Amino acid sequence: MEKIKAGIIGTGNISGIYFENGNRFDALQVVACADLDVDRAKARGEEFGVRGCSVEELLADPEIQMIINLTIPQAHASVCLRALEAGKHVYVEKPFAVTREEAQEVLQLAERKGLYVGSAPDTFLGGGIQTSIKLIEDGWIGTPIGATAFMVGGGHESWHPAPEFYYQKGGGPMFDMGPYYLTALVAMLGPITRVTGSARISYPERTITSKPKFGQQVKVEVPTHIAGVMDFASGPIGTLLTSFDVKGGSMLPRIEVYGSTGTLLVPDPNNFNGQIKLTRAGSNEWSDIPLAYGYTENARGVGAADMAKAIQTGRKHRANGDLAYHVLEAMHGFHDASEQGVHYVMKSTCERPAPLPLGLKPYCLD
Repeated sequence: MEKIKAGIIGTGNISGIYFENGNRFDALQVVACADLDVDRAKARGEEFGVRGCSVEELLADPEIQMIINLTIPQAHASVCLRALEAGKHVYVEKPFAVTREEAQEVLQLAERKGLYVGSAPDTFLGGGIQTSIKLIEDGWIGTPIGATAFMVGGGHESWHPAPEFYYQKGGGPMFDMGPYYLTALVAMLGPITRVTGSARISYPERTITSKPKFGQQVKVEVPTHIAGVMDFASGPIGTLLTSFDVKGGSMLPRIEVYGSTGTLLVPDPNNFNGQIKLTRAGSNEWSDIPLAYGYTENARGVGAADMAKAIQTGRKHRANGDLAYHVLEAMHGFHDASEQGVHYVMKSTCERPAPLPLGLKPYCLD
């Protein structure tokens, strides 16, 4: 089949890996890019051998069937809506949107127009999480009972050149890193029915110690330490800790899944590979499990390519809008539960994404 032609909107740092991977897949071809800064778009386009132009020109191009939206989170929904209005399928970086209302508007417009919408993260399609899914499905740990997930660190102000966003609305550890962990958990265990949690702002101001903004103060608008509990529709209970306030480091695992006959140590969901370990009931030994799937390098863009394949074939794509919205609602739910002192009952659900088939050729999705 002829590849789906895509244009990238937003040519910041993250765009590089999308340009590199975009044309490697069997269903996707990146042919153009755009940015509010047209000169930057043209320079980025020249670097990767595609046409650089304005956003308006890109959206008006009838050749382009799909938009990959790599703008800042506050612009995610508005750019998605413009792309859909222009008749383009759209795949957006995480988070799907800043608010639930914006995200619902995107989903509703896509449905009305019969267009595909998808969202990062797509790291759950990597060898690490896909192998973990296979192990759970094949009964290696018995019936899943629970899971824990930990993403803790000291924040971005010590190393990031422009860390302000991470402490503003739409930021914080839950919205920055939560999508990776929650998407992986839903991919392994299915949708969530209820969440609760406690959240706090530990430091009302942060001092930037990285260059070029050394010494500047950042007011913190979002919780930076969130402890949550999730009930999954399939039965397991999960816990999730996300924090930018752990200054002394941590030795916690990224994700563990507990079953009736064993425990699975799942690799970092922010990566595509990683070490999987498994222990069975009655044993004190952990076994290293080799990865059974490809996409073990940085394959960011595989979710967009899977959506392109779905556009070609009519099947459902894996990093889809329903999954992304479900994760977004859960993230808000943790904050809501803490603020209101209640359990938050999820209003959305989603299908567990179909696992990748074993034995795929490189850069193929079916």
